[in-house]
Amino acid sequence: MMKRDIESELLLWKDKHNRKPLIILGARQVGKTSTIQNWATQHFNSVITINFEAEPKFKECFTDLDPQTIINKIGDIAMREIVVGESLLFLDEIQECPQAILALRYFKEKLPALHVIAAGSLLEFTLNSGEFRMPVGRVEILHLKPLSFKEFLTAIGHTRLRDFIEKTELNTEIPNVIHTELIKLMHQYTVLGGMPEVIKEYATSGNLVECQRIQTTTLITYRRDFGKYAKQTEHKYLQRVFEKIPSLIAQHFKYSKVDPDSRARDLRGALDMLTWANIVYPVYATVASGLPLIGTSNDKKFKVIFLDVGLAIRNGSIDLPWLFKEDLLLVNRGALAEQIVGQELVAYTWAVEEPRLYFWCREMPSSSAEVDYVTVIKGQIIPIEVKAGGTGRLKSLHLFLQEKNLPLGVRISELPLKLEKNILSVPLYLIGELPRLVAAAA
Repeated sequence: MMKRDIESELLLWKDKHNRKPLIILGARQVGKTSTIQNWATQHFNSVITINFEAEPKFKECFTDLDPQTIINKIGDIAMREIVVGESLLFLDEIQECPQAILALRYFKEKLPALHVIAAGSLLEFTLNSGEFRMPVGRVEILHLKPLSFKEFLTAIGHTRLRDFIEKTELNTEIPNVIHTELIKLMHQYTVLGGMPEVIKEYATSGNLVECQRIQTTTLITYRRDFGKYAKQTEHKYLQRVFEKIPSLIAQHFKYSKVDPDSRARDLRGALDMLTWANIVYPVYATVASGLPLIGTSNDKKFKVIFLDVGLAIRNGSIDLPWLFKEDLLLVNRGALAEQIVGQELVAYTWAVEEPRLYFWCREMPSSSAEVDYVTVIKGQIIPIEVKAGGTGRLKSLHLFLQEKNLPLGVRISELPLKLEKNILSVPLYLIGELPRLVAAAA
């Protein structure tokens, strides 16, 4: 059984006095169903799971939107009693029954004491549909992503190293042997990514070839999903964008780089679909002149990262011998380093919030500059520069700090933890601790 960090949010939701039905959003195969079921069996006397894709007969239970009528029908068909306060009703693949999504509103209004969780593949497409009325204010949403590096450590049995990471302070002297081991594990995480089935296989067998087979199968599954949310004429654009994304990570996104012979409008539609499916995360340019960052962002100037670094590597067909070299993060001109940092920033975003990523750039003939990521920590704008292999100058980072009159910048690399003047150097394995470390350095 794989423990996920989102379980702490699930427990908070379970014990709320003003609880609403909960929707879990996330890409295919990030572990939504298994996470909910594993957690629920520990905290409820009974779990009644309705999978609308596998058992479409349950759709008939939602012709009437009255919650008591619904659970009576489900109980009769499933031959199980649903006890308010003791049972969890889990509506899986709920996108197959839009009427069940509408019913969530009435569970909140008429039967709030019943614990109800919904999840589904490509659920975002139903929720974003212009024909669908989202029960706004009547549901809560949590976002589940691939495993973070810290979750990876837990999954493969390195709980002591995770504890060490979470107790590391700004003045902690990290022994070289631990630093080296954590960098080595970060390289492993880069190759494997954070998809649960891959990590489970690695934790069980350590067989990298089998892990790659699972990654390949996952990518094939994503491609087959295109038919579920795209018209036949859109397929070729989705396929093209999907194939090209790994080679375009960390670059300013230009539709001409995807396919110079296709219209930008068609490719833009395909990219939007992949974003809704949580397969791609845009990284938008922001002026970063104040908060919120979205207030000065430019949705026409952006970069992209893939859902998962392991899948990105596999989709790019990089051979295994390359993957454990010391200069791993220099592969693709450092793009993998930006992918890892972006993925980790997404992974540690509060599950209640929709992840958003930003970068900063200044395009001037004599003074161009770019900072890889800009984030907000405890109300303060923090620029983040990613330096693969711990090399490279920080000209853009210093320029940003000077121009915005900010007190602190962050460099993420393979170098040890260190605060030098107004630059906090953070090793890759400590990205999850940025809020604490930045607060101590500010």
